[in-house]
Amino acid sequence: MERNIIITGAAGNLGKAVVEKFKREGYNIIATIEPESGDEVEGADDVYEVNVTDDQAAHDFAKEYQMQYGDVDAVILLVGGFSMGKIEDTNSEDIQKMIKLNFSSAYNMVKNFLPMMKKNNHGSFLFVGARPALQPEDGKEVVAYALSKSLVVNLADLVAEETKALKVRSHIFVPSVIDTPQNRESMPDADFSQWVHPDEIAEAMHYALNNPDLRNMTFKLYGGI
Repeated sequence: MERNIIITGAAGNLGKAVVEKFKREGYNIIATIEPESGDEVEGADDVYEVNVTDDQAAHDFAKEYQMQYGDVDAVILLVGGFSMGKIEDTNSEDIQKMIKLNFSSAYNMVKNFLPMMKKNNHGSFLFVGARPALQPEDGKEVVAYALSKSLVVNLADLVAEETKALKVRSHIFVPSVIDTPQNRESMPDADFSQWVHPDEIAEAMHYALNNPDLRNMTFKLYGGI
């Protein structure tokens, strides 16, 4: 029996690690990438160009997915973005941009795939939060980012509440700083050994998905920071 998982943002640094892990474990991987990006996802069984920040695009993808596959074991929500800025440096446009990238990209997929999971009484949503959303002392320098990720954390809890009587699960993974080439370039003086490697997040996601007794878990992946 095929185990189907959807991975949004599969061409990113974390996405590549998650694709590699789940492919190695025998999953059938349906990846989404940004339209007209030219991105490739090595290891994916199927790749769709979907702007998941757009509700209609997510809706159309969900309909097509259901026709092709019919069931989904997990939707792993990796699309997102980052921005710096204190309150006085952050305007409403900055906040809306972060909300669109980090929250709407997750919400649209939940909205359009939750009915399928409810009907089948099966499936999991794996969200990515951020430590600044949980700890104000970390969020004060990245206000728009922290606020948008706070919405993601709340969404994960709402999904868990709505599905608590079902075999549908919701987990959120909260890293500190992920060890990526972009982060190393922007913070060249940091101690990279203290950061969280994408492979470690992928391992945690696989562990959560394969332990059905775990429900509504928050995995804090803070490395040595």
